[in-house]
Amino acid sequence: MSYALLKMIHVGSVIVSYMLFFLRGIWYMQKSENLHQRWVKILPHVVDTILLVSAITLAFIIQQDPLTHSWLTAKITGLLIYIGLGMIALRFGKTRRIKIIAWFAAQCVFIYIVLVALTKNPTLGIL
Repeated sequence: MSYALLKMIHVGSVIVSYMLFFLRGIWYMQKSENLHQRWVKILPHVVDTILLVSAITLAFIIQQDPLTHSWLTAKITGLLIYIGLGMIALRFGKTRRIKIIAWFAAQCVFIYIVLVALTKNPTLGIL
């Protein structure tokens, strides 16, 4: 598989994954019954699996090691934080307020991850 195609798959799955997360958060805030549809519970896992496999494959193709490339370490760290916040927002938050705050915080982390990916700069002038 070519690098360009794999990158397109990766970027496409990032967009779809984020859109699904964003939509589920909106539905949660609206108390929508859409959250209980079968596809809503399955599709995000399928997309996230494609996203993860494409990310790992890209890292191997471009020979980027997260232990030696700080931008990749930052992306992975950001991803873990994003996943944790997403889990709080959509499942484990004790109150509605905590879930909504976690959902908004996840949006900020997602933006950080995308900026790091685009600039290859983990500090982005923050530090």
